[in-house]
Amino acid sequence: MVKLSVNINKIATIRNARGGNNPDLLSMARDIQAYGADGITIHPRPDERHITYNDAICLPKVINKEFNIEGNPIDKFINLVSKIKPDQVTLVPDSIDAVTSNAGWDTIKNKNFLKEVISEFKKNGIRTSIFVDPELKFIEGAKETGTDRIELYTESYATNFEKGNLGEINKYIKASSLANKLGMKINAGHDLNLQNINYFVSNLPFLDEVSIGHAIVCESLYLGIENVINLYLQKIK
Repeated sequence: MVKLSVNINKIATIRNARGGNNPDLLSMARDIQAYGADGITIHPRPDERHITYNDAICLPKVINKEFNIEGNPIDKFINLVSKIKPDQVTLVPDSIDAVTSNAGWDTIKNKNFLKEVISEFKKNGIRTSIFVDPELKFIEGAKETGTDRIELYTESYATNFEKGNLGEINKYIKASSLANKLGMKINAGHDLNLQNINYFVSNLPFLDEVSIGHAIVCESLYLGIENVINLYLQKIK
């Protein structure tokens, strides 16, 4: 069974837009798990524009399933993760001002750096994953870093699926098969949604986990807003 980890960054974005604590991030994390999700993902960024470092420190008390923290392993991030000790840390090569993740690691060029960071996390008993494009050379490079898993960057799949180019999945099949052969487990994420998730999961061998956030929040608005509007109308009338 493929596990679903829900990224709650966008819930924090909505909260931060007005200040205060609505929606309540901790309550949402608790409820998301109760609704059946297999885990919670956060991606704190240096400017704390959505998930704050304080959120990251508070969340473990309400998480009873898997806790995954994503981010660029700058010193502040490494210290945060080492303090919290989540189940999994996913290393993402974001620039400080990145709006969202937009590329995987060049695991060949950054091999020594990644080995050092991963070694530090493993000393703390934290499972590691590296965000990578579905290129075989980077999958092989990931193995050399000592990571436990890779997370396949799925934007290319999602873009091509929307255009009807279903053959794009083949790159991911080859990447996943190689990672499995090399002894690494496989996660995936970015732009997966209700339209493209079933085809991806049905065709990708050895997939362990998907991480989805933005689409879940957007789809929840569309699929739930009719009910809320009708509730307001009942109260008003």
